[in-house]
Amino acid sequence: MVSRPAPASAALPSIAGEDGPPGFDAFGRAVLEDVRDAVFVQDADGELRWANPAARTLTGGAEPRLHPIAETSGHVEAAGHRRPARIRALPGGWHAWTVQAEDVPQRHVGDFLAEAGPRLAGARGRHGTARVIAELAASALAETVFVLLPTTRGRWEWWSCEGPAAQGHGRIRRVPAQVAPVLAATFGALGRPQLAPVPAPEVATLPSVVADRFAGHADVSVVSLGPSAGAGVTGALLLGRRADPEFGTDQTRAVVEFAKAAGTALANAQRYARQEEATRGLETTLRPIDPPELEGTRFETWYEPAGGVLAVGGDFYDVLPHDDGSAFLVLGDVCGKGPEAAALTGRVRHALTALAMVERDGRTLLRLLNELLIAGGSSRFATLVLGTARPADGGVELTLASGGHPAPLIIRRSGVVEEVTVPGTLVGISPQARFAEAGVRLERGEMCLLYTDGITEARNRHDPTELFGDDRLRAVLTAAAGEPAREVVRRLRQAVRDWLGSSAHDDIAVLAIECPE
Repeated sequence: MVSRPAPASAALPSIAGEDGPPGFDAFGRAVLEDVRDAVFVQDADGELRWANPAARTLTGGAEPRLHPIAETSGHVEAAGHRRPARIRALPGGWHAWTVQAEDVPQRHVGDFLAEAGPRLAGARGRHGTARVIAELAASALAETVFVLLPTTRGRWEWWSCEGPAAQGHGRIRRVPAQVAPVLAATFGALGRPQLAPVPAPEVATLPSVVADRFAGHADVSVVSLGPSAGAGVTGALLLGRRADPEFGTDQTRAVVEFAKAAGTALANAQRYARQEEATRGLETTLRPIDPPELEGTRFETWYEPAGGVLAVGGDFYDVLPHDDGSAFLVLGDVCGKGPEAAALTGRVRHALTALAMVERDGRTLLRLLNELLIAGGSSRFATLVLGTARPADGGVELTLASGGHPAPLIIRRSGVVEEVTVPGTLVGISPQARFAEAGVRLERGEMCLLYTDGITEARNRHDPTELFGDDRLRAVLTAAAGEPAREVVRRLRQAVRDWLGSSAHDDIAVLAIECPE
């Protein structure tokens, strides 16, 4: 008898067609697939040609060696372990090597749960988590797995797995408790999950997409996926086995402990989904919207909050049209960034929206806002510039007031960049704050740029101590003079992003007011 190592492959070979020994047909292979003993089939030349699942588990993907001792006995060596084997002669000079089940190390429950934990923790969303639960259960607990979760309109949503390439997903009608009492009791169970057998007549009452997949299974059972009464999740894990349980007498413990972990993962996914929904709803109310169309005036914006949980920050802008054809406009920067700054930004925007309905004077608006912020007890302050844009005589008249904000810049058609000097103190710091107002006119092809310090304080990707600064900002605007506002903002955005690279940045907001050609 010739002894040779199996090919160095993670997947041991299978017999196909006429390559097997005489009499080894599909029926024989199917029988050996489910036995607990590890079976290796060796051809007349000593080549390992086939191994059943128990043999693959035994080798763990390592290169096995078959060592004969006598005609009927030998050793199988793999992964540094040597185990006794029986050798049986087959027709055509082939041999079957069998390692008895008691010599095959059973998979430990703790190892399985340790492998499953990171995958469950890394799953995202209800759909992704349910799919991972089905995959993990099918890898160790059963040959056929269905995850059932209640959904709308009296239905169950299901995810199935019968191997790496056999996964499914869909919805079915809920089966009444009168015809499926075990399943109904599992969905309503609280506390520690309990594994319960599902009688064959009850399996048959399930919709065919589920019932047909469990045909021919020796055992069908179900366990709850609700870890506790307060988890807010109900569901069931339906398991079908044809062969002996992989964990032997520890199978029930393996199923129950996995169901607890899976239920916790589903509860976390649902909790995160609610948080995500609340976050997106908050963003909708806080994120600036596109400016309206205004005859004789065009607005262009750039809004890019610093990275974080919320896609909003402390910078903001608003353009609110008046009935007389003018528009109230504001651009500001609340101290800080992230959710706290975004919350105060919402207060400032809502307050200004209400105040602008009854007051047009910019200095008065800033004074009233200053009083509101101080009265609110917030330790944060804001800088902002606000005013009115009014089309007049082929141009646009701007009236601007500032509260400690970077000065507005006017880009003339000639390429000259002018600064609008509007003195004013920070808003929300002192009851004695003073504010001023200035007027400027835009002719055709000219624009006014309002911006936050996220532009000038952007840090260089190579040298974080070097800022973008006022000079670079003016150079970009000078080079883009005469271009439409959209092109000017595009060039500015590109210049700042090239300067930043992939480094972090502060909130950025830009509002351009253009008198179009």
